[in-house]
Amino acid sequence: MMRWILYAAALAFAGLFIVLPVAVAVGGGLSPAWLAEALRHPLHQEALLNSLGIGAVATLIAALLATPLAWIAARHRFPGQSLAEGLVLAPLILPPFVGALGFTQVVGQYGALNAFLGWLGWVEPGQGPDWLGQYRFLAVALLEGLGLFPILYLSLSNALSRLDPGLVEAARVAGANPWTAWWRVSFPLLRPAFLAGGTVVFVAAFTDLGTPLLLGYERCLPVLILNGLMELETSRMPLALAVIMLVVAGGLYVTARWLFARRIDAASRGVARSETRPLAGWRAAAAWAPFIGVAALAVFPHAAVALLAVSGDWYGTVLPASMTLRHLEDALGHPLVVPGILNSLGYAAGATLLALALGGFIAWTGARWRPRGWQILDGLAMVPLAVPGIIMAAGYLAMTQAFPWLKSWLDPFTDPTLILVIAYAVRRLPLVVRAAAAGLEQSPPALEEAAAACGAPPWRRIVNITVPLIAGSLAAGAVLTFSFAMLEVSDSLILAQGRDYWPVTRVLFELVGLLGPGPFLACALGLWAMAFLAAALACAAALARRRVGDLFRE
Repeated sequence: MMRWILYAAALAFAGLFIVLPVAVAVGGGLSPAWLAEALRHPLHQEALLNSLGIGAVATLIAALLATPLAWIAARHRFPGQSLAEGLVLAPLILPPFVGALGFTQVVGQYGALNAFLGWLGWVEPGQGPDWLGQYRFLAVALLEGLGLFPILYLSLSNALSRLDPGLVEAARVAGANPWTAWWRVSFPLLRPAFLAGGTVVFVAAFTDLGTPLLLGYERCLPVLILNGLMELETSRMPLALAVIMLVVAGGLYVTARWLFARRIDAASRGVARSETRPLAGWRAAAAWAPFIGVAALAVFPHAAVALLAVSGDWYGTVLPASMTLRHLEDALGHPLVVPGILNSLGYAAGATLLALALGGFIAWTGARWRPRGWQILDGLAMVPLAVPGIIMAAGYLAMTQAFPWLKSWLDPFTDPTLILVIAYAVRRLPLVVRAAAAGLEQSPPALEEAAAACGAPPWRRIVNITVPLIAGSLAAGAVLTFSFAMLEVSDSLILAQGRDYWPVTRVLFELVGLLGPGPFLACALGLWAMAFLAAALACAAALARRRVGDLFRE
């Protein structure tokens, strides 16, 4: 009886906090008048085109970076290959919006790039181009591509590991040159991987809020939606823009899933270790070179953040003129930072507990019980993967304003604690469900059946047998949920209204706008955040007994 009560409660939670916010956001923006105005207004047209352009350019950059690296890794063996692959996965643990702080310092008119050009004598000191002012769109797209290309790399490397090398060899024997063999044989077989990984990169760049906001690029859909949400009671325009964003993102996601399901079986044999080419000497060094180059390019914005966090003075010079640890100390003692850290710790801890309880039950329902309609519950848990975070956050805000009975206990303007905990948990619920499901699939149900035969009640079987067997998977999902909740952007900026309730990411954005030491303190806080996230992911990998990059492969 109890499991049916929990099943009904899980369905009610999913309906209230997954289906309802999306329905409210979509329903509020589906008005033909508002949609027509959104599509007709020149500013909105420009913002849509800019967001599409950011997604397209970022995906192109990701493909150019990921494809050769994935091919080298799949077709060759060389000393330190695991370390080389780990280097290119570094952007997965570096929040892209944090890198924007360092990028501004490097490419600003009085930044390191112009100082270097002045040192070479190519420009007059202090008279260099305003790179960020003239090429802000490309700056946003470049940062998105550098931060997201590991996703496409993982997709391609998985596909290449399943690609039958005999097909390529047959084409070469038939007289095809390497380019023809790639274009006529390999690329068609890898097209589903390109489409799957490229779609994730495109949607992530298309819907990202933090990077364009920190770079001051306001003519894109996410920033327009954020700016318009404060007038939600009088205007449904931000919800209409959210509907347009959801149609684009959801349409691409569904198309990619449909096409990916039609992958070609010729790629299924895989590459045996004996079929990869061992490299040594200068050839191994040559294989290492692109990994080092791409990794250096991808992490240079975050390296600039680290330098800015410990710089005493960095203005108009290639490197900081002096170094200090004062900013790192001041960041932890700032009146905004300490409460923000404490708030985030509370929100993330609550979200982790909620996601563990709900995600663990959903995974157990699908792996062990499978009552009628369990597929619906499992599918609802995966919805946050397909719906952009800014749309979910906008839906929560609109939902609390549309229903007075919800506003009475979820009003973000009065106390956003509960709504932030729920929002953070829902965003990371798929991580916990998939982690718990993977653990249950690897755990033999015979042990639970034996305990049942001995008369153990269901709750005791779960507590004494099931949970210990999947403890590593649950712990990995919990660490990932906690760490990403600490650095959530969209929910934090939209739902955390009162200053007393600001989480870390909201504090970081506020510090950027402060005069004087504000940017230095923001970079110091960003450095602490990157160190925390790296440690958390390393902990999750250790608990799951997997490499950090493997945590993202599923």
